[in-house]
Amino acid sequence: MELRHLRYFVAVAEERHFGRAAERLHMAQPPLSQQIRQLEAELGLTLLTRTTRRVDLTPAGAAYLERAREILGAVDAAAHEAASIASGRRGRLLIGCVGSATYSLLPALARTLRAELPEVEFGFRGEMLSPDQAAALTDGTLDLGLLRPLPTGNSGSLSITHLRQENLLVAMPKDHRFAGRRRVRIADLDGEGLVIHAGGGRSAMNAMIQELFDSAGIRSHITHEVAETSTLVTFVAAGLGVAIVPEPTAALAVPGVVYVPLTGTPGVELVAATRAGDESPLITRALDILAGLSTD
Repeated sequence: MELRHLRYFVAVAEERHFGRAAERLHMAQPPLSQQIRQLEAELGLTLLTRTTRRVDLTPAGAAYLERAREILGAVDAAAHEAASIASGRRGRLLIGCVGSATYSLLPALARTLRAELPEVEFGFRGEMLSPDQAAALTDGTLDLGLLRPLPTGNSGSLSITHLRQENLLVAMPKDHRFAGRRRVRIADLDGEGLVIHAGGGRSAMNAMIQELFDSAGIRSHITHEVAETSTLVTFVAAGLGVAIVPEPTAALAVPGVVYVPLTGTPGVELVAATRAGDESPLITRALDILAGLSTD
């Protein structure tokens, strides 16, 4: 038995006429009648009763019609699902995001993905440090990461796509002596109490900020290390120090905090990371959407 036999039978059963069913199937009537007789012979059942004017279903034929429709529906659904996955319109995608992008890029990304890919199941993890995202991508916990570039040699298993370059700001309490300035230099922060993301290789921002201080020949005075950007800005509001943050962090409008541009630095890069060699259509679609959002 082949699927075509089921399709032929359903057409005849629904039309109750071999001639109309043959027209519907774009075939001649004699071969259609022969195929139905072959199906009945294989099953050892009479599915249809035939008269010169019409065709009726036997009780066995009525039951068989119900199951045949289910089978053909499942086959068609499987084909649709496979085509959707192959074109990147269906599947599951888990996305991680560093703190500053959690409050700026991630909301727009989530809205756009759900609008353009409604059949895809998305999961989002915000406030993830870059090394944590790299590890999660490697072990399959994440499919796509929005992170800061890792030190050379730490991202060999990842494929990196540049998204944008972001300026740096100094987040400070509103009563800080620099709060009224139009800009701040890194040298101005010599000896300032600094709230920073966790060190020990856990944060790409930590490593970059330490390098800024070292290059300027000044010392950093770290008062607190935190894992989440929201906590970092909250500590600044509490007067526990200042913080160097990417510009999108200003979307966290925490009362008592002002943001002043940090000049003389190249800023910090935001990239998209996937597992090296992962060329799934869904990943490609997501990266295209990200590229469009990053240039808006």
